Amino acid sequence: MAEFPAKVSTETSSPQAASGGGRFHSFTSRYISMDMSFIRTVPAVLMLVEIGLGLLVWALIASSSYTQIPAYGWVMFVSVMFWLLTIVLFLILFLGIQNKMSFVPWPLALLVFNIMATLFYLTAFITNAASVYNSPQGAAAFFAIVVTLAYGVSTFFAFTLWRGDGGNAATNTVPA
Repeated sequence: MAEFPAKVSTETSSPQAASGGGRFHSFTSRYISMDMSFIRTVPAVLMLVEIGLGLLVWALIASSSYTQIPAYGWVMFVSVMFWLLTIVLFLILFLGIQNKMSFVPWPLALLVFNIMATLFYLTAFITNAASVYNSPQGAAAFFAIVVTLAYGVSTFFAFTLWRGDGGNAATNTVPA
């Protein structure tokens, strides 16, 4: 019985701390750490816009008889490819997987990705707009230029991160 006090932990916690603090800001496990504050950043919102509008572009093209005009094959390729890649990139950043892949120069990778997405979507928009023959393709062309602009703004944020003008390094916890 003499060793009893040494084996007992007397730490206490408030009910709020035990329940997770009331607001869910992050989750950490052995392999990932989900950062809910990432969703509130401008780059994350832009990625969600790119995902949503990119889905509209390829869904509108796919809903029409796009196989009759070969140019729409390019629009489908670009929109589906960058839709999938943006989802993967968003998940990598949201789940903190980039922290496990320190061998990747993330600021440069994000810059190159956004430049390529902007240029490819611009060509897809031009191809789409030049080949419009019904309203779904016209709507797809409109959303394609909006997605192009969103990737262009993302390119700006990625450039500022890559160049190092992202502000205070201590407050920048998530890559753009």
